[in-house]
Amino acid sequence: MNTNGKWGVKMAKQLLLIDGNSIMFRAFFAMHNQLERFTNQDGLHTAAIYGFKLMLDHVLAEYHPDAALVAFDAGKVTFRTQLFDDYKGSRDKTPSELTEQIPYVRRLVQDSGIQSYELSNYEADDIIGTLAQEADQAGYETTIITGDRDLTQLVTPQTTVAVTKKGVTQTKDYTPEYMQEKLGVTPVQYIDVKALMGDSSDNYPGVTKIGEKTAVSLIQEYGSLDGLYEHVQDMKPSKRKENLINEEKIARECQTLATIKRDAPVEVQLTDLTYQGPDQEALAELYRELNFQSFLSQMGVEAPVPTVKPVQYVELTADNLSLLDQFKTSLVFHLEMLEANYHLAQPVGFVLGRPDCWLVSRDINLLQKPEIKQLLANDGIKKDVFNAKAQLVALHRLGVSLHHVAFDLLLASYLLDTNENSDDLGLLAQVHDYHDVQPDEVVYGKGAKQAVPEDNEVFYTHLANKARAIYELRQPLFDQLKANEQLSLYTDIELPLSAVLAQMEIDGVMVKTSTLTQMQSQLTERLSELEQAIYQAAGEEFNINSTKQLGVILFEKLKLPVIKKTKTGYSTAVSVLEKLRDQAPVVDLILQYRQIAKIQSTYVTGLLKVIHPDDHKIHTRYLQTLTQTGRLSSVDPNLQNIPVRVEEGRRIRQAFVPSEAGWEIFSSDYSQVELRVLAHVSGDQNMQADFINGEDIHAATARRIFHLLPDEEVTPNMRRQAKAVNFGIVYGISDYGLAQNINVSPKQAKTFIESYFAEFPGVHDYTKSIVETARQQGYVETITHRRRYLPDIHAKNFNLRSFAERTAMNTPIQGSAADIIKIAMIRMGPALAAHHLQARMLLQIHDELVFEAPKEELATLRQVVTEVMDSAVKLSVPLKVESKVGPTWYDLKKIED
Repeated sequence: MNTNGKWGVKMAKQLLLIDGNSIMFRAFFAMHNQLERFTNQDGLHTAAIYGFKLMLDHVLAEYHPDAALVAFDAGKVTFRTQLFDDYKGSRDKTPSELTEQIPYVRRLVQDSGIQSYELSNYEADDIIGTLAQEADQAGYETTIITGDRDLTQLVTPQTTVAVTKKGVTQTKDYTPEYMQEKLGVTPVQYIDVKALMGDSSDNYPGVTKIGEKTAVSLIQEYGSLDGLYEHVQDMKPSKRKENLINEEKIARECQTLATIKRDAPVEVQLTDLTYQGPDQEALAELYRELNFQSFLSQMGVEAPVPTVKPVQYVELTADNLSLLDQFKTSLVFHLEMLEANYHLAQPVGFVLGRPDCWLVSRDINLLQKPEIKQLLANDGIKKDVFNAKAQLVALHRLGVSLHHVAFDLLLASYLLDTNENSDDLGLLAQVHDYHDVQPDEVVYGKGAKQAVPEDNEVFYTHLANKARAIYELRQPLFDQLKANEQLSLYTDIELPLSAVLAQMEIDGVMVKTSTLTQMQSQLTERLSELEQAIYQAAGEEFNINSTKQLGVILFEKLKLPVIKKTKTGYSTAVSVLEKLRDQAPVVDLILQYRQIAKIQSTYVTGLLKVIHPDDHKIHTRYLQTLTQTGRLSSVDPNLQNIPVRVEEGRRIRQAFVPSEAGWEIFSSDYSQVELRVLAHVSGDQNMQADFINGEDIHAATARRIFHLLPDEEVTPNMRRQAKAVNFGIVYGISDYGLAQNINVSPKQAKTFIESYFAEFPGVHDYTKSIVETARQQGYVETITHRRRYLPDIHAKNFNLRSFAERTAMNTPIQGSAADIIKIAMIRMGPALAAHHLQARMLLQIHDELVFEAPKEELATLRQVVTEVMDSAVKLSVPLKVESKVGPTWYDLKKIED
């Protein structure tokens, strides 16, 4: 109970009101991508319950309430649906995965010691509004927890509305002051703003062509909806005035719909809501039922150990290798490594076999026995694995080949949902409702305590369970891939690509240590020069890397305008400094210093650390199961992000050289592949014609949107602006965003976008239709049926929903471009072999492939690579490849036709 505050002053009682349905939906959709991970042993989905529990923990610890209530909706029929038939009529049916959790959320609330309440014919909002008003009158301080900004109309000096920002544990407090600052209106005025703008989520219309900004400005000017209609006839003639007059009845109805009741016939009293803490025994029972082991652990209750079906195994030794003879057609194989970087990891054991005979061993040397080597290399025997690429690379280091991989659990899981890509087989299996294998952390520990158990029974059982999981999940995942029309994506692209990437990683790329060492010395000298110049411009020495000290220099001593503040002081982020660059010479020096310091530490020093001492090469890892779009990522080190926009960054590429004398570096990259994909998927005839005619697409776009005559020239600035529009459109760029990018007014940017869509109507139709497809399906696809799920496409939060809509527009474009280069990479090896070329593919850098080859092969190599890349897929517009060659990666020069 909050009876005494600081200095012993009696504090007001604290009331906590929770919008149950809103938080439940937010919790469910926040964890939608992990939905299958959150199931109990009976298959009950638990994501919403789990998220709701996290929210309760957070708010109870934050607010220490004296009284608390969770309000739920009683049903879909309320007084609002009686007033307006289509109220909330656009909402999708509640997913069954959420519906089944609602009774458990109610149990969670009850067992947590919190009263819940619902009222027939009213919404949870009305219950909250009524109790909040009573609490104000009774002297309580109230906090309302919700995911719905509509409840901010309930804000008073005594009532704060905390709106969830991300997930369910981060909130933003709305007070009267913040409402005025953020929205420009009072809480009560916000009702009238909603009346004018409508609400697409609740499906009431508002007044035609009035959005939030206009609604806010009208209510600011006239004070209220009544004030607006008292003076509407005084407005200058306009379409807006006409709409306001013609649709006054609609605005009044929307005002009623938007207004939360403060006098609903709520029967529960504030005195009934006393919070006395949870029923620990009841909660523990609920957590056991839901398999919430972490929450049981927090309570100090021993969690039940999940029952794992027993597994039989045999330890393989040099004396019983004849057991391998039984595997004639297929087997599961898994080489166990505890480190993520399999280039460095030391294998600790392996398992192979089938369900009737799992063979396990700690003796890695056994893999080099002819019996096992021949078995793994046998093309006639199918192998099922987890993370084929890692297995291929690690076995290669042991001098062992792995042929005819048929099933890769990690790849299949990733294709079914790009979020399901854990490197821990045990965790990934749980996602697919398979619980007969433990996560590695349970068996090996974590951090400094991570170790392989000395007990053979523990270790071998874990290996056998992993192999069994791979076997058991093979058919269910293949069935899902087939149902999703993704089987060819798996068999024809991702699986063969894993072997291509493995060979690239094994080959590595030669790097001259001496070049990087020399660059390191030069950059150190350059940083010292910049440091002295900064001190001179600032008038004193200070720690340039300290944001606090830098902020004092810039904003207090030099009196530069403060752009942004953080919790710890002045923001000195790059985006802030860019805006100040022209106001003081020291700012440009600081930006240069930061850029060079990053190049020095991240790339020059970073690359020197990972050059292999034996072959003087860098062996990067390509993450095949990381990105949402299907693009590959390079790590340990990241060779895709070496900066090329500044000379110091580009010069790093001087260190990348051929591995043999008389060889050259050769590269080919796709020209404007994403825009070509856009022309294909949108079917826009104008854009297709520009590509088919071999036009410079940015110049052609400039000519169209600026309405130039045939004899008028496209200026460099016009082309630059058209390029920004071309690439911005597919990312759903706004008028404001485009204006910032090309330094024009939002009005002019809006004109550009409207002109673009008028010239390319197919693109406009595509952006609309793909978003609608995402709303209907919950996902979008690339040209090869690679899926990306978009759980926020129906989010009430504008920012979350807008991001999902932009993602829906872009993913099929970016993802299809990734598909195209992957197909080219797969076909490259056979094509090089067919021409008996020694050339090797070294790197994939987004839309570019980098090779090394003997000088005498370059002409043939260019022809072969171009043919393979041009024909990777058949689009309605031609693909175009540009090639370069040179003695180092830096010195590549374009090959002219």
